[in-house]
Amino acid sequence: MTAAKTTPSWRRTLKATRVGRTYLVITVGIGLGALNTGNNLLYLVLGFLLAIIVLSGVLSERVISDIRVKRLLPDGAFANEPFPLRYEVSRVKGRAFAVRLSEGGGVLDGWAWIPTVLAGTKVTARADVTAPRRGPLRLKQVQISTFFPFGLFEKSRTVDVEDLLLIWPRRGFSCEAPAPDGGHLTGESGSQRHRDGSGDVQGLRELGDLEDARRVHWKKSATVGKLLKVEREREDRKQYTLRIDSDVPGDPLERACEETAALTNRLLSEGNDVGLEAGGRRIRPASGPGHEKRILSALAALGYAMPGELK
Repeated sequence: MTAAKTTPSWRRTLKATRVGRTYLVITVGIGLGALNTGNNLLYLVLGFLLAIIVLSGVLSERVISDIRVKRLLPDGAFANEPFPLRYEVSRVKGRAFAVRLSEGGGVLDGWAWIPTVLAGTKVTARADVTAPRRGPLRLKQVQISTFFPFGLFEKSRTVDVEDLLLIWPRRGFSCEAPAPDGGHLTGESGSQRHRDGSGDVQGLRELGDLEDARRVHWKKSATVGKLLKVEREREDRKQYTLRIDSDVPGDPLERACEETAALTNRLLSEGNDVGLEAGGRRIRPASGPGHEKRILSALAALGYAMPGELK
């Protein structure tokens, strides 16, 4: 899921825009008129129109020829929902104008737009894209295109930039929650009533490393000369372990993953601990945004042969 380097490529495509097609028709018409009449003025206009086409090709090639692209991937994304995909763009020399970036092969629906790229300056552009399915998605190519300078033609260049993005299941409706687990986790995270919750105040203690500073009692901290954290009692929480039969292929498995993802989000938002058993993998019940991402990633990998970096 890390960004890869751009591999240079000389592949080019050229497509006329609606304005460009009109321009070509006018150019051909004037050319036929010049041949039939021998009018020098028509030859002059024809030469001017052809020069515009040549100039457009030269300038558009300079725009896309020296561009370097790197993807900035999110931790994951939900299928069939727009998510931000960022591109970091730079060039060694010169300037680029009116650059459009999209994924080659149509694996993602969406594109990013950059007005100007200066030499030696990195520009980050955001594209709101959509993935069609859950699972590991290999991104192999980025298409760089421009309408510069006259908007007559769209010239494109495809470069090889390989990355791997994990697509989480689509969030749909959630079914009825199963019965809660009978036991609790050992240790602080499993006790029915323990500290660091949102209930009654239990006391003060020194703030530890990487702990939330929003619960610091500033008056007491100023008195003793060190940061003191307010500890509150945590209310009872239920624990749920969600299970999926990974041997069921096709649409039933997809629906099960979608329902489990939605149910996980609902149970966690209600203050419960949620775990998962699927595909021979077990995630112990816990809570928090990071834990939800672990469950979503396990659901995304279900039924696929995962590369080592995403297992």
